[in-house]
Amino acid sequence: MMTRKIKLWDINVHITCHLCNGYLIDATTVTECLHTFCRSCLVKYLEENNTCPTCRIVIHQSHPLQYIGHDRTMQDIVYKLVPGLQEEEMKKQREFYHKLGMEVPGDIKGETCSAKQHLDSHSNGETKPDENLNKETSEEKQEEDNDYHRSDEQVSICLECNSSKLRGLKRKWIRCSAQATVLHLKKFIAKKLNLSSFNELDILCNEEILGKDHTLKFVVVTRWRFKSCMKKH
Repeated sequence: MMTRKIKLWDINVHITCHLCNGYLIDATTVTECLHTFCRSCLVKYLEENNTCPTCRIVIHQSHPLQYIGHDRTMQDIVYKLVPGLQEEEMKKQREFYHKLGMEVPGDIKGETCSAKQHLDSHSNGETKPDENLNKETSEEKQEEDNDYHRSDEQVSICLECNSSKLRGLKRKWIRCSAQATVLHLKKFIAKKLNLSSFNELDILCNEEILGKDHTLKFVVVTRWRFKSCMKKH
């Protein structure tokens, strides 16, 4: 079977962000037209626009941030095609959080630790039998499954009702993983208030509507400018 080598230059147009012209980082796709950009680039662009940067199609008249989503498949492809990009991005993220005096999110720690353990297990020619490795992996997975993200960085949130159409929560303070998204909060609130759909409410921080795919960590870093509560209406 013949193989054909393709230069990275030839496919750059498919794996780069049209806003910053760099390789896609935290690839995020517009659900309306399926064009993909770096999340930070797209979010910044949509703060003042409601159309796709590439085809100019209207994403949503008032809440375009709710109609974009993380494209894990595309990001995996980019990391596999571009040597050293994932390691460099992880390094930048660690430096960023350390500079802010914040804990590095659990997923970045996990990837770093896994890589270190993999290297340690093969150093000096030492390897573990597949049977023991599978057993340890199974035990670790079971432990992780029972953890319910308690080992993640935690965020405490106060949910205040900002609309006369909705009743307030009996317990407005909740504590959850920093990796939880705004969509998780919307579904939680909808269930507690017996709403027919979580689309009936919006969650705001400092009077700004939050996109459903934003993680709470992202909200803290980019939106938490004042000591005010998150609100729903």
